[in-house]
Amino acid sequence: MATIPPLTRSLPARRPHRLRRQRPVRGLRLAASALLVLALAACGSQLEPETVAQAGGAPVGGAGVPGEEGLAADGSVPGGDDTVPGGAAPGSTSTGPGGTASGGDAGADTGGGGTEGSGENAADGGVEAGSCDGFENTTGITDDKIVLANISDISGPVPGIFESAQQATRAYAAYFNSGGDICGRKLEVLALDSRSDAGGDQQAYAKACDGAFAAVGSMSAFDSGGAGTAESCGLPDIRSTAVTPERNGCATCFSAQSVSPNLVPSSMPKYWLGKAKQATQHVGLVYINVGAAAVNAQSWQKAWTEAGWKIDYFEGIDVSEFNYAPYVQQMKDKGIEMVVYTGPYQNTIKLQQAMKQQGFEPEIFLQDATIYDANYVEQAGADGDGAYVYSTTALFDDMSIEEMKLYRSWLDQVSPGAVPNYYGLYAWSAARLFVQQAVALGGRLDRKSLVEGLSKVRNWTGNGLHAPQQVGAKTTTNCVSIIRLEGGTWSQVSPGGFLCGPLIDSGVGG
Repeated sequence: MATIPPLTRSLPARRPHRLRRQRPVRGLRLAASALLVLALAACGSQLEPETVAQAGGAPVGGAGVPGEEGLAADGSVPGGDDTVPGGAAPGSTSTGPGGTASGGDAGADTGGGGTEGSGENAADGGVEAGSCDGFENTTGITDDKIVLANISDISGPVPGIFESAQQATRAYAAYFNSGGDICGRKLEVLALDSRSDAGGDQQAYAKACDGAFAAVGSMSAFDSGGAGTAESCGLPDIRSTAVTPERNGCATCFSAQSVSPNLVPSSMPKYWLGKAKQATQHVGLVYINVGAAAVNAQSWQKAWTEAGWKIDYFEGIDVSEFNYAPYVQQMKDKGIEMVVYTGPYQNTIKLQQAMKQQGFEPEIFLQDATIYDANYVEQAGADGDGAYVYSTTALFDDMSIEEMKLYRSWLDQVSPGAVPNYYGLYAWSAARLFVQQAVALGGRLDRKSLVEGLSKVRNWTGNGLHAPQQVGAKTTTNCVSIIRLEGGTWSQVSPGGFLCGPLIDSGVGG
């Protein structure tokens, strides 16, 4: 079994944490959509990054980040044991996004700002800043700014579904601009809406090609649309997460959460085989049939079956479906003991409500980290109690992690009332990844050199925010943790930091 070595920084044993908003979300409104689901929109005041930025910091550039060694055949990090703590892996490299799309002096001293980090938690990651000699302006770079596009699903069937990715990107830009620059240039975010549509993604990336130096922290359920466009113009694209084979195949596209649809961690199904083997022999795998979900679900079905599960029920639910009762009844009839579901948390609630109405109580209800969100906890109420999640991030309220403090603090500074979530955390990580690469390159920064640098990044943890990610190799992480919701509190139930093991190649989506 492939394993990964102990990491140089480790997370302490995780304690139960109650996921709370730092402030109540203002402007809660009912949004009509094709899904007829509740979507929380944080209205009210949102400060632009330059509003909270402070002047100061010498121009920084940088020498290139050293290349990293290759991976094991299954994409994992060689050596070590099956359970590793979170944290930065030896030799890991990093960088991140930032910016604002508004006017004004991004470096103006307005007296705002949030928590400040130092060392590897500093805005530039503490990387060696080389000479700025030879720095040249280019597309998206002027004498005083570097424009970074964030292209995420803001409108569509679930309004604001990935708004957290833009909020986090803007938050990191604010953090970086508060005390630093890249060879005299501040970061500015060009916020674009991919509209939960492949065509919208393509159109937004066409704008980014002409108006931004790179794209950072983007998140879309239909990210195949802009893949070819980004590659054709040479646009470096450091996403929160890539979800389609087309985006993963884009030569200039990378992700803070690397995902290759055909590569599935064996550690998750192995955990459940040990904890509830009987339930794993009667699994119902249900997903919202939209975007990349079908390909991913087919890959999971094959991989989990190879791992030893028996999937008795496999069904996609159409995005326009309102009645979940027939699906629940079919699972009851088949004697399903473990339900694994993937889709927006709003639809999770609908499924769980239908299960409750029909008295269907499987031993295990498991979902990906889409429901690890305070909005889900609030809206699901008692129906969410007992739900399990397999995740690749630290707990959002684990303030023993300095980087988590930074993310939470600056998110609240830039988007008051915003709720931290999975995609936002990875967008923040992507932003840090961009910054560290750009600072290290200094006067050699251009689109080509940035892409080359990203291709060498491995074991990226965003300073302990998430499991090691093979950014350059674009392979799915081989590490996960299992968390559970009980009484509104999420706590980790799997041992150690992350459970790690070989990746299973399903042959689907690769």
